Amino acid sequence: MYRRKACIRKIEMWKMFRYYWIVARGYRLHPWKSPYLRWRFETFLGPEAAALDAPKFFHLMWKYRNQMEHFVDWASARRRYQRRRVHT
Repeated sequence: MYRRKACIRKIEMWKMFRYYWIVARGYRLHPWKSPYLRWRFETFLGPEAAALDAPKFFHLMWKYRNQMEHFVDWASARRRYQRRRVHT
């Protein structure tokens, strides 16, 4: 049971890392400066994401980590669906 949970967590981590790697292109070492990520945060959080800097970015990522995980799962499912449609 423990190994299965560890395996699932590892898969989730890789999904998140893959999404981050794609969307933070050009801003991987300072993602809080990425126009796309800033737009995503502002759309999702509204005024709470205004004036995003490094401490605020990491605070919000931690605070909303469960919602971010659900979003990454959704994005991953959409990506799989789109890839299937292109190849069929």
